[in-house]
Amino acid sequence: MAMIAMAMPIAPGHEDSWRAWADELAGPRHDDFVASRRAAGVRERTFLQQTPMGQLVIVTLEGDDPMAAFAQMMGADDEFTRWFTAGASEAHGVDVSQPMPGPPPQLVFDTEA
Repeated sequence: MAMIAMAMPIAPGHEDSWRAWADELAGPRHDDFVASRRAAGVRERTFLQQTPMGQLVIVTLEGDDPMAAFAQMMGADDEFTRWFTAGASEAHGVDVSQPMPGPPPQLVFDTEA
């Protein structure tokens, strides 16, 4: 099973809107969220990290091909995905449906490897 992790800052002034979006994701939209990730073949875990430079959202995707799953999830054209990408894009200040510039996250250490 492969895993990737991504850290994305919450844009300044968007902390409350991110929290409201996350609450909806954990509440009334939770079943759609789970179905989306299962359809892509990944397990997603999301962490909120407070730092001196602001808040970071750390997302892990675990599955057979998490990078392909991420592209599949962000490229889908259904109501849930449109809602998800709009909220995530607003909170992070980038269009999450587009490939991020630069190389993918790099695994540096793995105690099991």
